[in-house]
Amino acid sequence: MVLDAGTGDPVLVVDEHRRMPGRGAWLHPDQRCLELAVKRRALGRALRYAGPLGTDTVARAVTRHAAQEVQPQHSTTVPDSTPVPTVDREAGWKPMAPR
Repeated sequence: MVLDAGTGDPVLVVDEHRRMPGRGAWLHPDQRCLELAVKRRALGRALRYAGPLGTDTVARAVTRHAAQEVQPQHSTTVPDSTPVPTVDREAGWKPMAPR
């Protein structure tokens, strides 16, 4: 996210493509992380801004991201309803590793 001062008053904007000018701050796309950052006033410190920050646009982006994660990314079944095995690469499982 970045503070956009184009309209006069700085507005907190989610910069998904990381291309906007200015000082930015990172936040996990999780509602708990946003609540904790607001509670600790971490956004103002990270962006070096002492004024009030409206987090409505950030909250909407976090909610939108959470809704996208709930929906399945791809189907695990083929047309005849036979389950297709999936590979959990993030857990470190390698398909050809000896067990």
